[in-house]
Amino acid sequence: MTTVQVYGAGSIGNHLTHACRAKGWDVTVVDQDPAALGRMRNSIYPSRYGSWDESIRLTTPDKLIEPTPHLVILGTPPDTHVKLALSILERGAPKAMLVEKPLCTPDLSQCDVLDVLATRTGTHVLTGYNHTLVPASVAAVKTIQSGALGQPLTLVAEFREYWGGIFSAHPWLSGPADSYLGFWRRGGGASGEHSHAMNIFQFFAFALGAGRVTEVTALLDYVEQDGCAYDRLCQLHVRTESGLAGSIVQDVITEPPQKRVRIQGDRGFVEWYVNYNKDEDRVLHGRAGHVEQIQFPKTRPDDFRHEIDHIERLLSGLETIRESPIHLHRGLETMLVLAAAHRSAAAKQPVYIDYGKGWTEKALTVGHP
Repeated sequence: MTTVQVYGAGSIGNHLTHACRAKGWDVTVVDQDPAALGRMRNSIYPSRYGSWDESIRLTTPDKLIEPTPHLVILGTPPDTHVKLALSILERGAPKAMLVEKPLCTPDLSQCDVLDVLATRTGTHVLTGYNHTLVPASVAAVKTIQSGALGQPLTLVAEFREYWGGIFSAHPWLSGPADSYLGFWRRGGGASGEHSHAMNIFQFFAFALGAGRVTEVTALLDYVEQDGCAYDRLCQLHVRTESGLAGSIVQDVITEPPQKRVRIQGDRGFVEWYVNYNKDEDRVLHGRAGHVEQIQFPKTRPDDFRHEIDHIERLLSGLETIRESPIHLHRGLETMLVLAAAHRSAAAKQPVYIDYGKGWTEKALTVGHP
């Protein structure tokens, strides 16, 4: 039986625990806060999924004595991810490790070390950008690969969502100051929490053969109040290795939410939507005067089910890690764009990314490539 250790008993830890248990996997949840474990057992999990699953074991790190599992999931705050991942890999490398997004903080501390250690141990280190794995994304890529768009002209990705929904799902938080969410340096704010938009831009740019993002010009609207320091709007103009120009917008203020991608080619377009309607993703494609739509009914647990399905295929060898859209390097590429965004906003100049200089701030150059 596949064994799993989930670090973090918050919202994401509950989602991924449920997805693993749906496969019959053996799950232990680890959290340093006994109150968080109690909240998971007595409130979050049963309210979402109907009842508590007695087969799930709950423990604090000091009492964890189980052998190395097949899969480790890190659902802790982003400013703990890299340090925790390194300690687990050094102690006993699992077959796979899923690190929730954003992968780390914008200073990129020890990202190079994590990449080296993942290679040395052979652990499949993955990042939690699960929108790349849903059926709508698979369908959109098929349309792109059919050549129906012709030559790609531009790519736009937007994740605009008021973060009130996050606090509704975390009623023990009274607001952004109570967690990393209110601090961009800790991986919060619009740039970190909604970095799905940066990642999905890169995902579709890769599908288009446009390469990685190499140029970022950013405007961020920072808020400093009530002890917080976060960006409520993160707006980027970007260019890829092939020269494809586009934009990425993320915010924590838009209500109702808008989560979409628009790819325009010289012969047609593709539009990709998360939650186009309640419990439905959607893909539109075609050209002026002729538009086709594909609907993808879903529930919230489905977003995580597809992620765990993908990990199961990796563990069984049915898919290879290098082809995974949630490979560690895809998450690190997203973090370089995120770090470049803050650097560009501060300098009020473009920032250029040189991937040959590693997963560090040395890869970022202000003003000139």
